[in-house]
Amino acid sequence: MIELSTPTAGTHGRVALVTGAARGIGLGIAAWLISEGWQVVLTDLDRVRGSKVAKVLGENAWFIAMDVADESQVALGVAEVLGQFGRLDALVCNAAVADPHNITLESLDLAYWNRVLAVNLSGPMLLAKHCAPYLRAHNGSIVNLASTRAAQSEPDTEAYAASKGGLLALTHALAISLGPEIRVNAVSPGWIDARDPSARRAEPLADTDHAQHPAGRVGTVEDVAAMVAWLLSRNAGFVTGQEFVVDGGMTKKMIYEQ
Repeated sequence: MIELSTPTAGTHGRVALVTGAARGIGLGIAAWLISEGWQVVLTDLDRVRGSKVAKVLGENAWFIAMDVADESQVALGVAEVLGQFGRLDALVCNAAVADPHNITLESLDLAYWNRVLAVNLSGPMLLAKHCAPYLRAHNGSIVNLASTRAAQSEPDTEAYAASKGGLLALTHALAISLGPEIRVNAVSPGWIDARDPSARRAEPLADTDHAQHPAGRVGTVEDVAAMVAWLLSRNAGFVTGQEFVVDGGMTKKMIYEQ
């Protein structure tokens, strides 16, 4: 089922589709883009939460309930966006299945493995496939949200690490296939405090939280959102096929200490 609120009469300007945007990093990206004048269509599996978030973000935010691993829903959702706005300028693939409880290899079943790869890897492929013709018309951009776990995985995160590693490979391949009209890049967050700003103000991270980070710094959703917004801007016109690591220097520090 697809839901899209009716755009305000006379809206115009750049349009971005942001998946997994009802919470965390995706929500931060949507909010940042809106602050820069974008019209943003949010997607999420949670219909109730997504609708509420779109209302909070204001008149330049709309919501579609979508399973990015279901090609029929992706095709219908993209068609709805084009039908309402007549254009699409950017695609941000943030929707993902994470490994919050670090499932051991012995406990990892094939159904869970397949679902993680379907959402984290097949989803961005399907979205790129259906969005490409419309992005090409406006020299648009794609940004895929990967993870530093693709290169330095934590224990018992095989499915997540494999999916994000594949997403980086997909990003590089799409940049060649879709260029030069469409730029395709990836952002790999490290340790990010993905809570909303009010929650972070109410309960700031303690010194012990920062001490656990190899570089002593913990990122926020705004750090990632700012990078994504820059990659979608004309200031990054010569940037494609790249991975941008947002991890506060964690990866380099770990390499230097080995």
